[in-house]
Amino acid sequence: MRELTCDVAVIGAGSAGLAAYRAATRAGARAVLIERGPGGTTCARVGCMPSKLLIAAATAAHGARGAGLFGIRVGDVSVDGPAVLRRLRAERDRFVGSVLEGVEEFPGEDRLTGQGRFVDGHTLAVGDGMRVRFSAAVIATGSSPAVPKPLQGLGDRLLTTDTLFEIPDLPESLAVLGLGAVGVEIAQAMARLGVKVTALDAGSTIAGLTAPGLVRKAAAILGEEFALHLGARVESAERDGNGVRLGWTGEDGQTGSVRVTHVLAAAGRPPNVGDLGLDTTGLALDEDGMPDFDARSLLCRGGPILIAGDADGWRPVLHEAGRQGRIAGENAAALAAGRPVAAPEPWPALAMVFTHPQTAAVGEPYDAEATGRILGEMDFADQGRARADGMNRGGLCLWAAPNGRLLGGEMLGPAVEHLAQILSNALRDGLTAQDLRDRPFYHPTVEEGFETALSKIVQKACRV
Repeated sequence: MRELTCDVAVIGAGSAGLAAYRAATRAGARAVLIERGPGGTTCARVGCMPSKLLIAAATAAHGARGAGLFGIRVGDVSVDGPAVLRRLRAERDRFVGSVLEGVEEFPGEDRLTGQGRFVDGHTLAVGDGMRVRFSAAVIATGSSPAVPKPLQGLGDRLLTTDTLFEIPDLPESLAVLGLGAVGVEIAQAMARLGVKVTALDAGSTIAGLTAPGLVRKAAAILGEEFALHLGARVESAERDGNGVRLGWTGEDGQTGSVRVTHVLAAAGRPPNVGDLGLDTTGLALDEDGMPDFDARSLLCRGGPILIAGDADGWRPVLHEAGRQGRIAGENAAALAAGRPVAAPEPWPALAMVFTHPQTAAVGEPYDAEATGRILGEMDFADQGRARADGMNRGGLCLWAAPNGRLLGGEMLGPAVEHLAQILSNALRDGLTAQDLRDRPFYHPTVEEGFETALSKIVQKACRV
């Protein structure tokens, strides 16, 4: 059996793992990168990029159908499903290829292929023929789609985000289970491409929003494009010829059912830690086998092992995976060299959903029970630029401390991906609503709506 000794072993070559390997080597550590395949990062292969390619096609179709608003006459719009998916896969493969090319630049002796599994707190088995002794390790194994029990056994009628983008043609009809970021994006995109969509979620929120007024607006807007059922618990899913019969119970006890050709499981992506042998490491594990870790240093309690990216389940978005990977890699190198680890302040929470209108949640979460918070709200219905572009739906809800210091916000509307960045940076810099309002807001832009919400916080803060 081949044996190898290193300072840092990184398990997983996704966004967090690649960042961890680079950071560890920059810090002077001898690092190895272990990947069981296929590699290419979740974002590029099955996440952010293929979903945005599907959304781009759906947006083109929707824009053509809605051009009459501007006096533009367009004939019947037809969607070539196989062509949509061929372009999606071609562009997706290009993104994946660029990631893999970057990995190929790493020294060959640093790249190990095979399933990594802990033998003890300082040893990994890789595949069937290698042992890796390490001073510190980084777990960056990503996540995989969850498949609720009622959906198991549906065979090729069941889709996940790992299989959805491989189908040869758009489905005739689709049930989407889960209305978080991925589920609601796919539901709207498929509906705009002509698929008959039914979307269900057991909770009462949608697209990452929790502020009640915005949740109601989002449900009303999105519910115009596909059948939407919040508070619906799926009770049964059975094969019915070349389709699936799905049954659910609502919060009010009423039952419902629908027959679709395919079902998409979009109810989350649990971390990939179950087959790592963590019980051999001496780490403190919870009842689900997840290690207890410090969210700043990313160091697990009980051993020289760190965890980063989707594998820790804390903030499963790419920019956080990259940041966590860097922190974990640097800290792993520090542990290997006998130096103390760093524990930097986390970035403000930042999450976006690329539906139309877009949504975002930034900073501290909405809390109806919080005392002393000041709210600043606005509606896009009469916002100048949004109305000119025919995208005047949704609103903003920002919250601040009594002195006006911004704490967070939720958004539903046009250009939210840019507004959320502004708020995130303001939170990072500790700005008050007045500080941010004193910055320029160009006319006519959607950002002027942001200034409207800020002005309401400023007015209220002056009265406190």
